[in-house]
Amino acid sequence: MPDMSASLALTHLLPLAKEVDENKVTPGVLGFIVFAVMAVAVWGLMKSMNKHMQRVDFKETDSSGEKAGTAGESSRQE
Repeated sequence: MPDMSASLALTHLLPLAKEVDENKVTPGVLGFIVFAVMAVAVWGLMKSMNKHMQRVDFKETDSSGEKAGTAGESSRQE
């Protein structure tokens, strides 16, 4: 029975495919708007990531497990 429903769906969609002119299929204005919104979103995310990465204060630990730097430094930033 699954083959019958698939062929039935194809017979209903086939006339719709014939109406589309193969030489004039373009993404159109909606495609451009979606692409532009995605580009702005990626730009905003990368700008935010850059800002967050600049805030990271990474200090390596030596082999004994102590933080590098002076002994009086607080590990907590405010």
